[in-house]
Amino acid sequence: MEITVTTSKKIEFINITEEVKKALSQMELPQGNNKVHLFIPHTTAAITVNETADPDVCFDLENACQKIIPDISYQHLEGNSPAHFLSSLVGPDIMVPIRKNTLDLGRWQGIIFCEFDGPRRRKVKILY
Repeated sequence: MEITVTTSKKIEFINITEEVKKALSQMELPQGNNKVHLFIPHTTAAITVNETADPDVCFDLENACQKIIPDISYQHLEGNSPAHFLSSLVGPDIMVPIRKNTLDLGRWQGIIFCEFDGPRRRKVKILY
């Protein structure tokens, strides 16, 4: 299964926890404790788990990403090398435990889609 995420900014962190929960509710998961694998099939986007209780965390992450991109001359002709760099730092996938058919995240945790070359329409693959 997969979900679509539409981004609106060059760098954007979007809480997709509820969308993932909705997708999981539509899947026939095996009984017992499991895990879900979330994979981003894009080279300029990523996924992570972090605090989503306070939206300022996502704002701070976006701001920090804009500041850590080095101002150097890149050879990649598309002009999006910083997005590839950030995607490699964060990573294309995460594994989240499932207990009683729901995400077993920590109290403040949520699933965050990380856009580094937006705005775009992106896919998140959900596998178990």
